[in-house]
Amino acid sequence: MEIAFVCDWLTGMRGGEKCLKAICELYPEANIFTLAYYPEKFNGEFENHTIHTSFIQRLPGNGHNFRRYLPLFPKAIESFNFGSYDLVVSFSHCVAKGAIVPEHIPHICYCHTPARYAWHMRETYLAGMNPLKRSVFSFALNQLKKWDIATANRVNYFIANSQHVQQRIDCCYNRDSQIVYPPVNVARFTISRSHHDYYLVLSAMVPYKCIDLAILAFNKNGRRLIVAGSGPEYSRLKALAKTNVEFVVHPDDRMVEQLYGGCHALIFPGEEDFGIVPLEAQACGKPVIAYAKGGALETIIGIDNENTTATGVFFKEQTVLALQKAIELFESTEDKIKPEDCRQNAERFNVSRYKAQMAQHLESAITLFASK
Repeated sequence: MEIAFVCDWLTGMRGGEKCLKAICELYPEANIFTLAYYPEKFNGEFENHTIHTSFIQRLPGNGHNFRRYLPLFPKAIESFNFGSYDLVVSFSHCVAKGAIVPEHIPHICYCHTPARYAWHMRETYLAGMNPLKRSVFSFALNQLKKWDIATANRVNYFIANSQHVQQRIDCCYNRDSQIVYPPVNVARFTISRSHHDYYLVLSAMVPYKCIDLAILAFNKNGRRLIVAGSGPEYSRLKALAKTNVEFVVHPDDRMVEQLYGGCHALIFPGEEDFGIVPLEAQACGKPVIAYAKGGALETIIGIDNENTTATGVFFKEQTVLALQKAIELFESTEDKIKPEDCRQNAERFNVSRYKAQMAQHLESAITLFASK
């Protein structure tokens, strides 16, 4: 079969890119279509695939901030031609699922989330803009939302990355979906049974990750926090932090492993569609202190009276006070959280499980499409 994979953009190896990488290992001859591709951000993970980029790649300033061209994303994703393929699989959190695929070719969408810019995190992205910029982007997001709804029927078969996203697909698109959890490379990590005296945030530095909440909480409690990652929020977050908050920018794989292994616990303050980082931390035997919403509820076992095993602590409000209380609860009950239990929980989401389930769903979808 001639297979095409479509993704929104390839600008760094985060959760969505790890999903694509794993499926590329199953189908090494597939071609990849994406709005923009920064090969220098990857260690050759996709170099064996033919990668087609859109006109967004060639626009001025794309290398610094391609998101400025958000209003053009729908037109760009619609510009690709899939007429010579037997199967199209999109990996979508923005516009990839809106690709135009000929009616005789099945289009399967692995949906990370309906476009968060236009739906549940709209205000997060608009916050802090001046009135003129806010007005312009509000209009653009209104148009994106209309387009997102109108193009949902271009997909023949939806796969959701969590129960949380399955509910969003139903709410936003009125479509059914099957669940395949993203892959976690558990084998990459080893259990650490000790820690240095710091907590860890590992994240892209973008607004919806709520890293500022963690910084404000640690500004107040004085404990040591390491914030690792990169992104457009870096300068603002750095200015917000006191001296007990340290930053590690663009950590490589080895540094990430060391940071996980040395932390007291991972702080996960945002609402995620799924969230691979908490499972990577658990693969290292590390607990997670997480906001009790989104995918975290499916990947972390919270301390409560019913659980004989636990892998973390939840806080129910995104406030400094709630996070502080969760940290205090963790420190008073951490003896209940065993590194082996954290590791065992992470094993449920390993890469081989993802590959097997994706292959099964793709084959089922193709069979179902052919029978219509």
